[in-house]
Amino acid sequence: MTTDRDLHAHLIGRQGSRADLNTPVLILDVDALDRNIAAMAALTAHHGVALRPHAKTHKSVDIALRQKAAGAVGVCCAKIGEAEVLAEGGVTGILITSPVAAPAAIERLAKLAATAEGLMAVVDHPGVAERIDAALEAAGAKLDVIIDIDPGIARTGVASAEAAVALVKLISESPNLEYRGVQFYCGSQQHIESYAERRAAIVERTAYLQEVIAALSETGFAPEIVTGSGTGTHRIDLDLGVFNELQAGSYVFMDKQYLDCDIADGAAPPFEVSLSVDARVVSANHSGLVTIDAGYKSLSTDGGVAVVQRGAPETAFFAFMGDEHAALIAPEIGTQLAPGDPVSLTVPHCDPTVNLYDFYHIVAGDTLVDIWPVGARGRAR
Repeated sequence: MTTDRDLHAHLIGRQGSRADLNTPVLILDVDALDRNIAAMAALTAHHGVALRPHAKTHKSVDIALRQKAAGAVGVCCAKIGEAEVLAEGGVTGILITSPVAAPAAIERLAKLAATAEGLMAVVDHPGVAERIDAALEAAGAKLDVIIDIDPGIARTGVASAEAAVALVKLISESPNLEYRGVQFYCGSQQHIESYAERRAAIVERTAYLQEVIAALSETGFAPEIVTGSGTGTHRIDLDLGVFNELQAGSYVFMDKQYLDCDIADGAAPPFEVSLSVDARVVSANHSGLVTIDAGYKSLSTDGGVAVVQRGAPETAFFAFMGDEHAALIAPEIGTQLAPGDPVSLTVPHCDPTVNLYDFYHIVAGDTLVDIWPVGARGRAR
């Protein structure tokens, strides 16, 4: 099967070659990416907080290694498959942030623990901790673990301070598990648009986290690592000073969801858009509407709709029109654009959009400079 790499490798290094890419295509501005990586690294270093950015955003060995080179202590992964791919690519210090519970996945975790430097995983249930310990015994491996604490959304995590204490006691008695700390990720608060409202919500949740930490400390299990946070709350969490490790991920790309949020308390966002999807007009037979070749199969649908970055009026309204198509709607747009004209879009939600593609097309200005894989095809699950 012909891949985007096969189609586009000959364009690498040719001036202006972005214009010759087949669309729809995932575009990554490498200069903006590196500025975003450097900005978050400098911010966390200034506060004396470790950075372990979430790689579920990008699923990329190339980006993870750039983050590590800029000072990150490691990266986070959501799934065992992501961790396997990144570890194989030479990334160290991986934390798997979702519980690994299926028997086959636990076997893979134990195998990976035997070879991956600095691997950690979260646990939130005594039975799962026992099964992981047994698998590690069979594999002749050890694993550092983090207790996941439910921030109130009932998705994952222990549901109380008492449950956290009971779990850490079991871990302490497990010969192949080493307790390292706690994880607390307030996912539902990340996209509260008002900074003041988001801060108030995080202050309330952080007070609960402090109660859990106090209960653990009183029983002799003070956490060495307190990890969590995200792009939407990173500044608030740094100011509150409870986390000593941040997991922010989307800052490397930015997307419409985060652009709609005031993440810097009224100041200009510290990060810029580096990710886009390039599309082309395929039909322009109506004065107020053109059709482009990027629909449900090219853009996430869980974060609103894409917005025009360039190539069409920025005020044009985006509307999905099916698997392969979307409309851009604006006065007289059909007389301004013709079939074949390029349009760049800022994506609604970066993580699930990236998951739709096999490759990043890396650009510097309008020139394609490289092609990086997204994960490893058929492996990053």
